[in-house]
Amino acid sequence: MLRIHAHDLDRLVTVATDPVELPVADALTNAVWYDLVEPTAEEERLVGELLGIAVPTADEMEDIELSARLYQESGAEFMTMTVLTRPDAGAPRKVPVTFIIKGQVLVTVRYSEPRPFDAFMARARRGGGGGVHCGYGELVMTGLVEAIIDRMADTLERLGNDIDQISRDVFETKTAKADKKTRDLQELMREIGLKGEFITVVRESLVSVSRVVAYYSAIDGVDRKLPKEVRQRLKLLQRDAASLGDHSAFLSGKINFLLDATLGLINLEQNQIIKIFSVASVVFLPPTLVASVYGMNFAFQPELQWHYGYHMALAMMVVSMALPFLYFKRKGWL
Repeated sequence: MLRIHAHDLDRLVTVATDPVELPVADALTNAVWYDLVEPTAEEERLVGELLGIAVPTADEMEDIELSARLYQESGAEFMTMTVLTRPDAGAPRKVPVTFIIKGQVLVTVRYSEPRPFDAFMARARRGGGGGVHCGYGELVMTGLVEAIIDRMADTLERLGNDIDQISRDVFETKTAKADKKTRDLQELMREIGLKGEFITVVRESLVSVSRVVAYYSAIDGVDRKLPKEVRQRLKLLQRDAASLGDHSAFLSGKINFLLDATLGLINLEQNQIIKIFSVASVVFLPPTLVASVYGMNFAFQPELQWHYGYHMALAMMVVSMALPFLYFKRKGWL
């Protein structure tokens, strides 16, 4: 699908959603943004002819080489970043999105529907200020990147709340049995692992966004002079991305701490169980010895003929059990 958006006063309007049959002159009138969403070969060819560029394919967008993601060609800037999608579904994915700046026009190529694009379009269509600037392609690009960063900020905030809840679950005092508590900690380990994977995806996306913003900022004064408004917005985006990177690093460190703490608690629970078995084996060892002695089949055992021999053996068993138990109790091992 190819959507062509134009600037009308202080808002963004969609002038075509089926531009293959649209005359070239009409398509170019006031157009500031060509949005290619899962484009067909015909749509890629049309945009390429309109702007004199070669639109990258899906395979080229997946390339992780820096030279394949950030480059100049045919008088246009090509920038591919990794965008986070479906963070609310619990299974976040990374998808490449390519931004192409040619003169005053922006072209975006994507094979998914990241929510920041819809959020930006909703704000840009309303107009009336609102902090959305869309007079030309560079402003549209910075607005989209800002929406992407805002989305990641919300995601990190939600992740932080989830991690705080996990922290309370790990360190709160429980009266449950040891085996149930161990199972709970094992479930928490799985949640910690999922959150750690989530943060990794967010950090990779943040690094990609930072690279694109830094690359485009670096062309100012080298290849051409960027408008003052664009320079200011790029600086703000760089600061926002850097602060979110620091926050994600903090959350990643907290996840590692919780993982170590959970493993330590599981080890303590398991050691407690082993200690109980060890104490039980020591406590029951002397009675077993007494029973073994009087279970021997020797002909001459005076206690066997004694009227109180049985009672004496039982008393010896009880005393031999009580003494180690009291000793362990006094030492604080139980």
